[in-house]
Amino acid sequence: MVERPLAPETGLMSGRQHSLDGLRTIAVAGVFLFHTITGFAPGGSIGVDVFFTLSGFVITLLIMKEYRSTGRLRIGVFYAKRLARLWPALLVLCAVVVMVGLIFPTSGWGGQAADAIPAVGYVMNLSNFGAFGSSTGGGALSPTWTLAVEEQFYLIWPVLLLLMLRFWKVRTVAWITAVLAAAFLVSRFFLVSGGASLARIYNGPDTRADELLLGCAVALVLTSISPGSRLHGSLQAGVRRGGPFAGLALLLAVFTLKEPTTPGAWFGIFWTVGPTALAMLAGLFIGWLVLLPDGLISKILGHRWLSRPGRDLSYGMYLWHLPVFILLIPLVPALAVRVPLTAALTVLIAYGSFRFVERPIRRWASRRLEPAVVRPVPEPARELELAGRT
Repeated sequence: MVERPLAPETGLMSGRQHSLDGLRTIAVAGVFLFHTITGFAPGGSIGVDVFFTLSGFVITLLIMKEYRSTGRLRIGVFYAKRLARLWPALLVLCAVVVMVGLIFPTSGWGGQAADAIPAVGYVMNLSNFGAFGSSTGGGALSPTWTLAVEEQFYLIWPVLLLLMLRFWKVRTVAWITAVLAAAFLVSRFFLVSGGASLARIYNGPDTRADELLLGCAVALVLTSISPGSRLHGSLQAGVRRGGPFAGLALLLAVFTLKEPTTPGAWFGIFWTVGPTALAMLAGLFIGWLVLLPDGLISKILGHRWLSRPGRDLSYGMYLWHLPVFILLIPLVPALAVRVPLTAALTVLIAYGSFRFVERPIRRWASRRLEPAVVRPVPEPARELELAGRT
């Protein structure tokens, strides 16, 4: 790919957004409550919708940062880094579940060995709706369907984004991305009206694409504006009004919204527009956090008690919370004891996964791959950069 002149990184793109790490913590907490105390948080599964939108946002931001700083994206390096970031912890989870299930077949992990194959191959979502035969779902490894949706999206989106950037400006690409999201909404309408099963609608890579794409569109919009510009001010004013509404709506949905499971009018309406509506709320909330980083909610979510678990432990907590809960069902019958015990064990295992699996491999991969991505900084510029850090 021909390199373009380098553009300076804008203030909206620089630095880590700690409030988004805090949002990850809240989202995984919602999913945890949904799986363990469903009656208390019937809509906790919308944490998955938030994750999809946030994933689209973050992955696009990463791509745009590299594209802006180097004029290109090394696709092979990008995929290698994603694999090093996500796959090792997943392999460990699958290996532990399979081994324990084989040694103790009557445990909650018994009979789960076959599910490890679609889990590690990032096709659990397809397996859940019967793409390879009989449908699966409900097992200890079933939640890996969300990882499959994201990885399948990652296979296509970076290439598509770079292709669009060759022909159009970033802001135009943002509009095209939003149109693509609308197209997937229309395709879901035809699936729902055609009588597709809930498993197909729930797990499809196409039926979740609009949520990821909306997050991508938000990231593209934010990378296309200059801090202090008129558009920047207009967006700040908009999210200042709409952001609190979006956050409150998502919070209320966690405790009141029960996703319909039986065919009917509400089923058709929700599964046609529901994922898009939730993604739009999530996108608006993300925009609020990024555009107003000094706001109260941004500061709360950016506090280390929320941001550090979101940054370091949220992936492990998502992987392990349901397997641990299922394993404890026959061992700890009392729900009042099982839920807090599951939470404690999940955090402990997630920390072990981060400390001994994820971080070491990620650092090793960064040392091996980062030189291929980052251009050397000229000595005068490097001296200025170092001086600015002191």
